[in-house]
Amino acid sequence: MSEPLITLEHVQRTFDVKGQTITAVNDVNLEIPAGEVLCLVGESGCGKTTTGKMIAGLLPVSYGRILFRGQDIAALAPAERKSYRLGVQMVHQDPYASLNPVQTIADILAAPLQHHRFTRGEAETRKRMRELLEIVDLTPPDDYLDKYPHQLSGGQRQRVSVARALTVNPAFIVADEAVSMVDVSIRISLLKMFTRLKDEMGVGVLLITHDLALAKYFAWEGRIGVMYLGRLVEIGPARQVVGHPQHPYTQVLLSAIPEADPDVTRAKPRIALRSTDVPSLLRLPTGCTFHPRCPAFAGEVCAREVPALKRAGWGSDVACHLAQAHEP
Repeated sequence: MSEPLITLEHVQRTFDVKGQTITAVNDVNLEIPAGEVLCLVGESGCGKTTTGKMIAGLLPVSYGRILFRGQDIAALAPAERKSYRLGVQMVHQDPYASLNPVQTIADILAAPLQHHRFTRGEAETRKRMRELLEIVDLTPPDDYLDKYPHQLSGGQRQRVSVARALTVNPAFIVADEAVSMVDVSIRISLLKMFTRLKDEMGVGVLLITHDLALAKYFAWEGRIGVMYLGRLVEIGPARQVVGHPQHPYTQVLLSAIPEADPDVTRAKPRIALRSTDVPSLLRLPTGCTFHPRCPAFAGEVCAREVPALKRAGWGSDVACHLAQAHEP
């Protein structure tokens, strides 16, 4: 097998808050091949965005390491670091805040093209900007180049953000809730655009989302990873995670997704949690951190031992004592 594009080895990220240490990401191990679509899902505060920012180099790792093409990103030589910083780009959640309001779309796209010398001269830069806007379905491109961000809709702004990320020919894009701030009718077209980037340009995508239904749609040919309180609790092919969820937390999330048919939704069984309270990151439960809420709580082993992320049937890796004890 070829070397993974990105590898996370026992990655941990802590923050000091008012004299206390919060562990936002805890012992995450992950391999992402080139060109793969991977969705990270989970409740707010579970560590999804922090993981994405560490992968993109926007936050340092507190413990463990992240490898890009087999090299530790914390120990890269200047030339290698430039290759990494260009190779991994990020599309932020809020297109209103991520674009400079006093620059035109042409200014926004021209800056990375000219700074990194991907184009030379105004004519070549203008041509490449038109190509990028066509790639992200902003056509005709000349209608957009001389506009300011406030003159575009939210979906159009997000497409400009993607076009900006593509200016440096990345191998991987971290899309942090990249479709959450646009209308539902626009989300599918944006997800189709990301899929086309993967298929036509070989760009891998890490989509961070709290919406498991959206992850199910986007990553159907890829993988879904489920996070809870800083840990990966399940990861595997999307078809397996959705069709045969192994971790009780994944099962609870899937049970809450409404179906297209209202009658099916009403008849769908709901999984009741033992507790609706999410534990504080300052006082994490012992053992499996999900055990105070877990509907499948198995007693002392859950409260005492932290389950390792291991293969537990159906092609998924699961951090659950019960799932590992009852493989199909």
